[in-house]
Amino acid sequence: MANHKSALKRVRQTKKRTERNRFYRTRMKNIIKDVKEAVASGNKAAAIEALKVANKRIHEYVSKGIIKKNNAARKVSKLHKLVNSMNEAA
Repeated sequence: MANHKSALKRVRQTKKRTERNRFYRTRMKNIIKDVKEAVASGNKAAAIEALKVANKRIHEYVSKGIIKKNNAARKVSKLHKLVNSMNEAA
């Protein structure tokens, strides 16, 4: 365990940041899962609505520094492809 005052503070900060990041990452996974479930159910309107929410939230997490910009772009692109595949299948 750290003994210096500054090292103890860093431990506290890291713990707090880890909890915050875990919260947002879990939330992001659930949002992505919602889009995938809407696509699987075949409900196009629900899928588009879930995609809008996912797009907004994922980019919000970029601004918070939870994920990097390219990671977000990759996730959003994947979701867009998934929702657009519903149009082709219909």
